[in-house]
Amino acid sequence: MLTTAPDIEVLARFGRALADPIRCRLLLALREAPAYPSDLADALAISRTRLSNHLACLRDCGLVSAVPDGRRTRYELADHRLGHALDDLRAAVVAVEADRTCPDAERDGCC
Repeated sequence: MLTTAPDIEVLARFGRALADPIRCRLLLALREAPAYPSDLADALAISRTRLSNHLACLRDCGLVSAVPDGRRTRYELADHRLGHALDDLRAAVVAVEADRTCPDAERDGCC
């Protein structure tokens, strides 16, 4: 199977989004259920400003959607298959040795 540039870009964006532990926690929380920013900030014990920056990154990466709900905005995974992908990644990562780190773990960036 031939890999195309769009395929590589999608995977790279997903990887950049997962490179930050807060964004990982956000995706896992939204995997469980859609949520409002104030609830997510409380659940993750981070400031709303910091949460907003991470949600913007995940939106820009195409991984979460902002859904207007009256005067509030609810966030959810952009596609239900992302929940399955997160489950598959979590299962696959179990095979990685706990004492190993990724050489690029120091770098942080957004999509």
